[in-house]
Amino acid sequence: MKSLAELAAIREKMKNTVNLREGDGKMRVVVGMATCGIAAGARPVLNAFVDQVASADLTDKVNVTQTGCIGICEYEPVVEVFEAGKEKVTYVKMTADKVAKVVEQHLKGGKPVAEYTIGNN
Repeated sequence: MKSLAELAAIREKMKNTVNLREGDGKMRVVVGMATCGIAAGARPVLNAFVDQVASADLTDKVNVTQTGCIGICEYEPVVEVFEAGKEKVTYVKMTADKVAKVVEQHLKGGKPVAEYTIGNN
């Protein structure tokens, strides 16, 4: 960094990412990031959700966060979607490639991707 303006530009660039991960949107995407989740590939899944939610302009509606062990290690990476007034949806064996469909169909369209949920695996 060479100037205060450069620091301010970095701050503005990262502001949306921080709001996305700590905000108070109506929908919450929680990625299990305990050792078992990370070993199974949860980090790319978390990063894909952050990127896809931001690029879909859903940062005011959706928060992406992480948590520790969810308790179903055999199904990692696990992602839970919480929405006010609705039952949580648990996605299992997630990959970064599956994230786009979840964002489009569930987070934008309101319909969970049944084939990725715990009841279908």
